[in-house]
Amino acid sequence: MFPQNRRPDAEVILVNTAGGITGGDQFDLDICVMTNAGLTLTTQAAERAYRAQSGEIGRVTTKLSVQTGARLNWLPQELILYDSCALRRRLDISLDEEARFLMVEPVVFGRAAMREDLRGVMFQDRIKITRNGTPRYIDGLDLIGDAAAHLASPAIANGAGAMASVVLVAPDAGSHLSSARAALPSSAGASMLAEDVLVIRQLASDSFELRRSLVPILEQLTQNNLPTSWRL
Repeated sequence: MFPQNRRPDAEVILVNTAGGITGGDQFDLDICVMTNAGLTLTTQAAERAYRAQSGEIGRVTTKLSVQTGARLNWLPQELILYDSCALRRRLDISLDEEARFLMVEPVVFGRAAMREDLRGVMFQDRIKITRNGTPRYIDGLDLIGDAAAHLASPAIANGAGAMASVVLVAPDAGSHLSSARAALPSSAGASMLAEDVLVIRQLASDSFELRRSLVPILEQLTQNNLPTSWRL
């Protein structure tokens, strides 16, 4: 969907007409932002990884290319993992010289309102950002089996029910470090991987608390151009 807005960038809302992802589903997305263009991508609501049949795995593969002088905000809403889900997800971002990229990837471990514990899941997540073919950020997560027990460990998530990664790759990324740290809760941290790569990691008790602290950060990094769907 292409909503009308008064923002400088074009906006796209991705809609999953299936309502969620289960074993055997396969989704592929390939987007290119052309030279000097601007695009913000989000989703209509939280994505859901539903219970899968034994031996079946859902797959989501996304490839994003940002050409010289262009900017892309990749701002999907939360991915909610359900008990017994099976999902492999891959996100590859290719940046040209002087391209600007902002990403948020929030994940919710079960529905807090339903008191759901994840006792048997398979979630594999891979993210790779390159500029001119050179890696700038590589991340991977494997959550298999009794996720609730893993997440309860103080060395892993200390009982958190949600997490998010925020990455900004831009020439002025370092100018946001101090203000980001000042706005983050004690369960989050921000650091510079390189002079143009700002990374924020955040844990929260549930999706509400996660979003409450994420929105001000994303407002800052998008220069108050956060999509309306993030405020609902």
